[in-house]
Amino acid sequence: MRASCGLKSVFFSLLCVLSHCAVCEEKVSDYPSKAVKIIVTFTPGGAADVTARIFAEKLASLWKQGVIVENKAGAGGSIGAESVFRSPADGYTLLLATNTHIINQVLIPKLAFDFTKDFVPLGLVTSAPMLIAVNPQLKVHNLQELTKLIKAEPGKHAYAACNMASPHYFAMAIYMSTMKLEATNIPYKGCTPAVADTLGGQVNIVAASIPAVVSFIKQGTLQPIALLSSKPSPALPGVPTAGESGIADLKNFSLDNYYGFMAPMGTPVSLQKKLEDDIKSIALLMDTKSRLEVAGLEPFVLSSTEMMKLIRSDEQKYAQAAKQSNIKAE
Repeated sequence: MRASCGLKSVFFSLLCVLSHCAVCEEKVSDYPSKAVKIIVTFTPGGAADVTARIFAEKLASLWKQGVIVENKAGAGGSIGAESVFRSPADGYTLLLATNTHIINQVLIPKLAFDFTKDFVPLGLVTSAPMLIAVNPQLKVHNLQELTKLIKAEPGKHAYAACNMASPHYFAMAIYMSTMKLEATNIPYKGCTPAVADTLGGQVNIVAASIPAVVSFIKQGTLQPIALLSSKPSPALPGVPTAGESGIADLKNFSLDNYYGFMAPMGTPVSLQKKLEDDIKSIALLMDTKSRLEVAGLEPFVLSSTEMMKLIRSDEQKYAQAAKQSNIKAE
């Protein structure tokens, strides 16, 4: 049945391209005629959720229709992604896609879908720098001090890295492997509960996206240690990257985290174009950029073609890193 549905969707898309059929044009001109749903595959409060809600509000205003954000967390983002995969390819269910989904493709061999084949890209819109932060009771202030502490007490410390097989988990696994450290990863369903447990002292170390921690860092209830991205973040001036930590083995370390939109494969090409154009127009608004930056996110606007090129490139990069650092889904 799944193959049959997929063939029908692809056939319908081809008809739209080749004949510009009246049904397709009518669908695009009328779209959206009802509420559109954006599926976020993580818990509320994190960078993906913040991104989706900013764009939902702006798109609802543009389309004069409701745009609903629905959080479907679990299995490192795979549960929500599968729900979009199984939705009608009519533009009314969109995926807030992240590079977590690429990592799942690399680490989880039996997904119900192929992320690079069963979804169509609609463009990237923002990136969320990640960082390591600690509960102040740990009494470390930089990556050198944290590394020294974990190395001196192998197996004693636990860390939270948001989701199984997330970029945060991936970055921490590479850091641990590179520095030959022993610590336990505690899986969570999103950055929000991971940060909450770090604040509460259930774990003392967290790798999270800036939107999930920036307010706590400014309040002094979390201590920033190092950014895991390739460059400093204006949201947290003065916080160094791992590459700037003074640890020679981490000089070239970086892993960026980004967000965009995708739709199920088979979505009519003309509708894909409308969605991409509308999403890009929202991404380029100064008000959108300002709201993203206040939340600790950074504008990162790429076309659907550029998005897919990056996804395929990162899939190869993550596969290579997973092999070298022996990273496996937990």
